[in-house]
Amino acid sequence: MNPSLKLFLVLIIALEVTFTNHLFSNVVIIILALAYLIYRRVSWRRLTWMIAVTLIPAVAIFVTIAFFSPSRNVYFAWVLVSRLYVYVLTGSAVSCTTSALQLVQSLEQNCHLPSKFAYGVLAALNLFPRIYQEVRLIRIAGQMRGITLHWWSPRLYFKAILAASQWADQMAQAMESHGFVEGQARTSAHRIPLTRRDWTTFIGLVVALQCLIIALP
Repeated sequence: MNPSLKLFLVLIIALEVTFTNHLFSNVVIIILALAYLIYRRVSWRRLTWMIAVTLIPAVAIFVTIAFFSPSRNVYFAWVLVSRLYVYVLTGSAVSCTTSALQLVQSLEQNCHLPSKFAYGVLAALNLFPRIYQEVRLIRIAGQMRGITLHWWSPRLYFKAILAASQWADQMAQAMESHGFVEGQARTSAHRIPLTRRDWTTFIGLVVALQCLIIALP
């Protein structure tokens, strides 16, 4: 499916699940999301890690609602737990099967996202490893001078912001040197198609979601 339609489908599922209290439909969505992730050959280690990490807030929510709330509604506690897993697994169905580059390119080409915003998002995502490395270098440089910069130290983040401002100027110069002009039409080296099959699949899944929520308690 087209990356943009896949993202919109997940958002629709999240909205539907948020404003309904259907336990069995949530369980069905969880099973389908897991099946899709397995079909797309997402590693078992990654799936186990996502389920295990989500289990911590899930247990906290269940215990709070089931044992410490005034109503002590066990059913609603299970609904909230299943809702949390729906968010995680459906979101993973997008993040684990679609790269950030494909998603941004699809939003730019198919949804007419402004080019400056698309390239800005890509630049921010690609700068994360460099920011992490820069923070490590700043901490090491501080230790060489006998200064320990903890992760909560304002001086550490101030130095990182100064480095990021220099990267922003370099990024702007690089984009201009490659012919980027704001507001001008651009061609794409990699086209992201939006076909009738994508629309048919999207509409069919949305209709199936409505039937699932209506049919199951």
